[in-house]
Amino acid sequence: MSEMLELESGYSDGDIDTNPTSNPSLNDLVDRRYSRRDTLKSGVSAAAIAVFGGSVLAACDSNSSGNGNNTAPVVTAGSSGSASAGRLVTLTSTVTDDGGIVTSAWTQVSGPTVSLTNANTATATFTAPAVSAATPLVFRYIATDQQGLQASAETTVSVTPAALGFTAVAKNKNDVVTVPTGYSVGVLTRLGDPIVKDVAAFKNDGTDTGYGSRIGDHGDALHYFGLNAAGARDDTSNTRGVLVQNHENITVAYLHASGPTNVAAGPRPEAEALKEIEAHGVSAVELVRGTAGWAYVQDSTFNRRVTPNTAVDISGPVRGSALLVTPYSTGGTAGRGTINNCANGSTPWATLLTCEENWAGYFRRPAATDNARRTPKEVTALSRYGVTSTNGNYAWASVTPADASNTTYRRWDAQATGTSSTTDYRNEPNQFGWVVEIDPYDRSKAPRKRTALGRMNHEGCWPGPFVAGRKPAFYMGDDAQNEYLYKFVSATGWAEADATNADRLAIGDKYLDAGTLYVAKFNADGTGQWLPLVFGQGNVVSTNATYAFADQADVLTHARLAADVQGATRMDRPEWTAVNPVTGEVYLTLTNNASRTTATADAANPRVYVDPPSTARGNRNGHIIRLRETGDTTEATSFNWDIYLFAAGSDLDATNINLSALTADNDLSSPDGLWFGRPSNASGQVTPLLWIQTDDGAFTDVTNNQMLAAFPGRVGDGGTRTVTNTAADGTTSQVVTRIGAAPGTNLRRFLVGPVECEITGVDSTPDGRTLFVGIQHPGENGTAATPTSKWPDSQGAVSTPPATTRPRSAVVVVVKNDGGVVGL
Repeated sequence: MSEMLELESGYSDGDIDTNPTSNPSLNDLVDRRYSRRDTLKSGVSAAAIAVFGGSVLAACDSNSSGNGNNTAPVVTAGSSGSASAGRLVTLTSTVTDDGGIVTSAWTQVSGPTVSLTNANTATATFTAPAVSAATPLVFRYIATDQQGLQASAETTVSVTPAALGFTAVAKNKNDVVTVPTGYSVGVLTRLGDPIVKDVAAFKNDGTDTGYGSRIGDHGDALHYFGLNAAGARDDTSNTRGVLVQNHENITVAYLHASGPTNVAAGPRPEAEALKEIEAHGVSAVELVRGTAGWAYVQDSTFNRRVTPNTAVDISGPVRGSALLVTPYSTGGTAGRGTINNCANGSTPWATLLTCEENWAGYFRRPAATDNARRTPKEVTALSRYGVTSTNGNYAWASVTPADASNTTYRRWDAQATGTSSTTDYRNEPNQFGWVVEIDPYDRSKAPRKRTALGRMNHEGCWPGPFVAGRKPAFYMGDDAQNEYLYKFVSATGWAEADATNADRLAIGDKYLDAGTLYVAKFNADGTGQWLPLVFGQGNVVSTNATYAFADQADVLTHARLAADVQGATRMDRPEWTAVNPVTGEVYLTLTNNASRTTATADAANPRVYVDPPSTARGNRNGHIIRLRETGDTTEATSFNWDIYLFAAGSDLDATNINLSALTADNDLSSPDGLWFGRPSNASGQVTPLLWIQTDDGAFTDVTNNQMLAAFPGRVGDGGTRTVTNTAADGTTSQVVTRIGAAPGTNLRRFLVGPVECEITGVDSTPDGRTLFVGIQHPGENGTAATPTSKWPDSQGAVSTPPATTRPRSAVVVVVKNDGGVVGL
């Protein structure tokens, strides 16, 4: 759209009547000068130009040739047209002038305030702001010539509510990351990349060492923390920051030259085990965006690895408990490292909350021999948490170290072989399963394990809204079949000044070391309760027949057992949590459950079915449940719920399986990662954008794992549905559930990953124009001799990488080619 506006409105008073002299009248001057300016376009006041250009500003009315013919410029203003929130808008202008333009500038006249890029040029851009209804934004363009004469024009841009701004990516099994037309993807950091000065480049042939100074394996949840030019925290920075990423596990076949040695039972070579241990944990690396795009800084002072060998502090109610006593920390106040870090959370005081998930399997504790050395209570606890592996996942406990005093490997043997917990590592499993807080800006600070949040297979720890004076809450899944959804409510009301306190871990002490841990019970009528896990309340008592709780430290260390006896609802693998930054509603991915039966189906976990080609029954594809706290407060002890999305193939039964009416553009299986756009840009405002990532086995015959974008609506926007489940013997049973409105085109596939990968981990810069996405374990089923993926070498390759190219987990950067907010 384009329009010209007048510089000034013409005079309409009767000037001859008020100026009775023989000098020329105002209208005479207009007539005389206008005859020489008939080339001016209509819309600019000829009267104003004639009079002010010739009479009032006569001293300036000369061009460089001294001919005295200078006139004000003539301008037009326009734009690229109406746009929805988050999209890039271009403002355009033209100038006609005979005196030479000295300055030009765009300013905003009305509408929600936006930031103009290149505002002092003829062409400016801005990102359309978030709006709830069509909203006009008015902009003015002003041009000034060499003689100081100005002209302006205005243009109006209509901004509409946010909408998905891409065509759905088709399902595929390609060995690349596929993004929509109009987007670009690049590889940022990869397994083995050195993050310390003078560390050798990664050869990726199995001979590399020094993983404590390299990016770890199986990159999972990630978060971007901004930096300013001086290297200080800056929550608004879009060009420099620290990317902190979890490293959940390893693809052991690719870490060694010819695969691992004696991985089943040992004895393991020390060098191999050390490499595997150090490839776990967390990495922090500085990122910088330059003219060529994003890159990491190898020798940054912010770079850091937190591995299973890193010293950590124990914080909260379990600190000093006899349950945490080991030969390493006879006072039960410290530990070593973090492992199997999966999902995460962040705090407004700018720390990372990393979550220890499937930690139990790393320990050697053959139950057949060790149970006899334990009390019945200990056996109950160890069995409930799955600390029952004969050798441990990678048989690290079998290593005989060169230094006999080195307990790096012995600690993974959880058997009670000595006289007490100070002489063996029987309590070492109790050191894991916690939420761990890390300060990304200060690598001198040891991570702190926040025991008030309970011990489990932690999958995410996402906070609810922070409201001054209100106690904040953190929502957590326990990733295993038939486990629970938890909430921790701090004992301290939020003080906004704490968000900028420089002693970030001290603020964590304030809000994360005291409070109440709850577990969720979902009722069939769409309501629910938060059941407190507090010693002495309900069934959490010392006389409980299932497990005799000793004190609150015992309750938190064995939160699963406390949830059992309180009667919580067993869920279909509770994984990531996400909180809508506008509504405060909580979303939880229930990835799948192969053990769900028609007898155990309930309103919150209603489906039991067969998804061919498998013949197994259960909830093979998973779903996403959501809840709204009563009173919209984090302090609530009750809620309402429904199921936002039932994952399924679009070809499955629409009556009982594909309940969300998914199509080829948005069908999916096993939702896992979950994240809302940041509230600092349009993707997290008004109607926030939800990103959904998959970790699937039931759908991989059709497509590699994927990431979708959605506008999910609100709790209660659908209705009830009766689901009929069929058992193996042909008998049927029915469950009434609560289902959200069908997502339709408000759910769309945005990205498909390479072969045998998991899509996991997502965050953006504050402006939403750069999206960081984790690609985990591509080619996970291959061997060193026959890799099944060549990614990321295959991404953008001009020729086919060699057949023996080993795949690597990596982070990719996704941008919209026109510079708009990703996804919108």
